[in-house]
Amino acid sequence: MEFDVDKLTLQETYLRMVQLITPRPIAWVSTLSVDGIANLAPFSFFSGVGANPPTVCFAPANNAQGLPKDTLENVRRTGQFVVNIVTEPVAQAMHRSSDEVGSEIDEFQHVGVQPASSVKVKPPRVQSAIAAMECTLHSAIALGTGPAGANLVIGNVVYIHIQDDFVDQKSLHTIARVGRREYTEVKDTFRME
Repeated sequence: MEFDVDKLTLQETYLRMVQLITPRPIAWVSTLSVDGIANLAPFSFFSGVGANPPTVCFAPANNAQGLPKDTLENVRRTGQFVVNIVTEPVAQAMHRSSDEVGSEIDEFQHVGVQPASSVKVKPPRVQSAIAAMECTLHSAIALGTGPAGANLVIGNVVYIHIQDDFVDQKSLHTIARVGRREYTEVKDTFRME
């Protein structure tokens, strides 16, 4: 089959993309509002950009009203965020953190995970996440407008946390998204010379 994107609805385009771009790692991003309220949300359009400087990116979409979601608003206003790494023990909490709740709600409390203090940034990290990257904002670029309008957040990694038991493991058995609500755990790997 072939698809002319100009003739697809937004939903059809999204479904084709999430079907094809797999597996997608999950950036479980924690931020703080200017009022100090913790926000936690997952983004599966996420990647590392490079190591010099250490840089990551994720792509939050606008909400149904075409406005920036809390994560993007917080990052723009404070210039800081944390990318928490998702594994099976925290997968349900990660999924639940995609619930649409008011910006006055502490989402760590909403999903039942404990915050842990960060070292170089103010937003907390998820204590039970096996790893987290503290980041400062490099840039936030609006790529689209209106409902589901794409935005690209690029961050400089300034501090990395990894639980001791996982530092030398080749695979962290992270959770990745492979569809709209379908996930996989990265367990089976192979090596190529």
